[in-house]
Amino acid sequence: MKTLRLLTTALALGGALALVGSWYLNGGPWPAHADLTSPAAAADGSPLYYRDPGGAPAWSAVPKKDAQGRDYLPVYDDEAAAEPPKLQQQANASRKILYYRNPMGLPDTSAVPKKDPMGMDYVPVYDGDDTDDGTVKLSPGKIQRTGVKSEPAERRSISVVVKAPGTIQLDERRISVIAMRSESFVQKVADVTTGTRVSAGQPLMEIYSSAIAAAAAEYLATINSKIVGGVEFYGRGSRQRLTNLDVPEPVITAMEKSRVAPVTVQWTAPRDGIVLERNAVEGMRANPGDVLFRIADISLVWALVDVAERDLGTVAVGQPVLIRARSFAGRTFSGKIAVIYPQVNRDTRTARVRIELSNPDVALLPDMYVDAEINTADASPVVVVPDSAVLDTGARQAVLVDKGEGKFEPRDVKLGRRGGGYIEIRDGLKEGEAVVTSANFLIDAESNLKAALRGFADAHPSSDAAGGHAHGEHK
Repeated sequence: MKTLRLLTTALALGGALALVGSWYLNGGPWPAHADLTSPAAAADGSPLYYRDPGGAPAWSAVPKKDAQGRDYLPVYDDEAAAEPPKLQQQANASRKILYYRNPMGLPDTSAVPKKDPMGMDYVPVYDGDDTDDGTVKLSPGKIQRTGVKSEPAERRSISVVVKAPGTIQLDERRISVIAMRSESFVQKVADVTTGTRVSAGQPLMEIYSSAIAAAAAEYLATINSKIVGGVEFYGRGSRQRLTNLDVPEPVITAMEKSRVAPVTVQWTAPRDGIVLERNAVEGMRANPGDVLFRIADISLVWALVDVAERDLGTVAVGQPVLIRARSFAGRTFSGKIAVIYPQVNRDTRTARVRIELSNPDVALLPDMYVDAEINTADASPVVVVPDSAVLDTGARQAVLVDKGEGKFEPRDVKLGRRGGGYIEIRDGLKEGEAVVTSANFLIDAESNLKAALRGFADAHPSSDAAGGHAHGEHK
């Protein structure tokens, strides 16, 4: 109290001297109500002096206004009344004030109340707000203003979709070629052209071959012979020669029933499919090995897609695939991965994957461009959090755990697969723990700020103590 009285007396004398100086410089008369005996006046309840309402270092012995028209504030000889209302609240607060930090967020702290160069009061930090356990505490008002939202970590399957381009190709197992095994002549060709859809057993052409005619005559002579000894074995050999010449089985069966060797042999389609190639022309000569027809069954086709090297670890045989053809907007085709080719293209850094697709309406055609979406979801559930909950700096991945009552704990985690808006947490978080999913960057910034303030306070304890001592003497 003695120190306060000395201070107020000095301020009053300073204000009086300032007033006298102003009167002397301006040449004006001394105010009639001026009283330089401020301590005596203060005894009857009158103000000791008047201070600037904005906190500037300016005082007056008499009431006055500042440049903005605001009244100067009276200061009484009362220690409780002399303190600002904010300091009164702090003094009456039940919680302990640890220190005061810069209101603009600068790394500057003080052990006692003070103002910054702009006249703003330093912000008090209470016991419990700034802990050493790594947590950050926010007031309910700040949480509401920043829009902080939390969700619990849960177990669920990660749905990761790998996208890759590709083309439609024929199933190599469903292609048939009609070629002669002996020198032949095409006598007649059916009304079949390239692109025609044919059925198994449908006539394609009639050919004449001297080798087939001789083998047929020999076989018929054998089965018509009345010789008993060795006839059965010899007949089987003659029939096998017809089979070796690729004579269709229905033709051989018809010969056995009619016991007549045909002059020409009718060739039929070996399978259902599309005629991809037609080289047979009436009257032409066909040498052994010449391809006359090529037929492919496209009711089942392949989609050969190129998967990026980085995605090969998530792709496996049997995974379901969704195919979208660029020719059919809005239509999808379903299939499964059948083969992953064991080679990576050194130029494109991709590996080829084969997908088998059902094509009953022949909508998918060879060499058609398609886009594949491979679902690499694992049936086993894992601990996941939303994408927005992870703070990823490249070298560090962390989440903010909501501890309740406005406390948030930054925690390092190890990530796994990503997909469907979720990220797998392999280590650092348990199922059911709530993590911040919205405004987490603001909380992280608050955490970094408080860590910097703590480091600054630890690095400069003497300056704060000295400042507090000086401030206490001033008070």
